Amino acid sequence: MIKKFKTLFVVKSSLVSLYLALTIPLPFVSSEKLKIASIIFFFFGLFLIISLTSDYVKTSDTKIYYKTSLLSNFLGKKTWEIFWKDIKLIKSLPTSQGSKVFYFSLNNDENYLVPQRIENFEEFISLIIKNTNLDIELQQFSYISPLWTYKLLTSLSVVFIIGEVIFFYLKYYQH
Repeated sequence: MIKKFKTLFVVKSSLVSLYLALTIPLPFVSSEKLKIASIIFFFFGLFLIISLTSDYVKTSDTKIYYKTSLLSNFLGKKTWEIFWKDIKLIKSLPTSQGSKVFYFSLNNDENYLVPQRIENFEEFISLIIKNTNLDIELQQFSYISPLWTYKLLTSLSVVFIIGEVIFFYLKYYQH
């Protein structure tokens, strides 16, 4: 049975809303000569952010498949495919922020980062446990960052966007 796990919506929304908060003012503050270019680059950047956050994972009874966008591939984040039978262990390494990242370690000594920003993460980990028969527990795994950090970033970005809209409305439409 094939299962698909997309990037968490809260991760996508935090990055898109931060991008919007940082770039919405640019067309308004740019000179008349650069207005069209700034609008074009605004939409191009929005396309890039959405593209970069559109990675997903597919699993089947025989393998796990990580698919990145063409842009992500170009920037070095590669698509990969691993057969469950080739995974010899899952190792963890601490991050500088105090959480852990996990790697699939294969029989040929290659390592692949376990995707930790995907929807239904617990189900994904359960599939790993089921299909690899490794002696690991679901409780060992967690998202790379607590989900509240993404929610906080989204909330702050939305507050900034609202403030920017109010500021520009008052500046340009109130006399």
